[in-house]
Amino acid sequence: MLILHHGRGADEHDLISLADVFDPQHRLHVVTPRAPLTLPGWPGYHWYRVPRVGYPEPESFHASFAQLAALHDRLWEQTGVGPDRTVLGGFSMGCVMSYALGLGPGRPVPAGILAFSGFIPTVDGWEPDLAERTGLAVLISHGQSDPVIGIEFARHARQTLETAGLPVEYHEYPGGHQIAPEAASAAAAWLGGVL
Repeated sequence: MLILHHGRGADEHDLISLADVFDPQHRLHVVTPRAPLTLPGWPGYHWYRVPRVGYPEPESFHASFAQLAALHDRLWEQTGVGPDRTVLGGFSMGCVMSYALGLGPGRPVPAGILAFSGFIPTVDGWEPDLAERTGLAVLISHGQSDPVIGIEFARHARQTLETAGLPVEYHEYPGGHQIAPEAASAAAAWLGGVL
């Protein structure tokens, strides 16, 4: 299974077209949830409020975390595809939620995390549980000129995960806040190996 979490201000349709790129043979069960939060003056849906990049607002973050955790648990129960055969992926804010659910204490360890243009969150009441996840594969992809979430966030995530012993495939590419074609191709190859 591949669960793709969209970015800030988008919706559940935003990343679905990547399913054909990532899985051209249609072997995966692909799920694209919609974030629960709408914000006055902002389009689309959001996973949490953003007081400062890198630091989600705790109340909205924890509410979305709980809803996503319940959704993931239901999907695993209903499909019979377990966490060990599931990759969590996302772009921007959705990447943050993929890290949060994939690295969160008390959560099942997925097969992998696809991290596009995001960061491991710093938020009160949440800490990554890396000691129990040394076999968790992670692909990090980030634009070197990202004006929204700077490249230093990707570099920090790489260092944090590699130091903890997680196998990380890391890609920087020229460009901004987007999933570049070369990043999508790398993700497709990586997914084939992980799943």
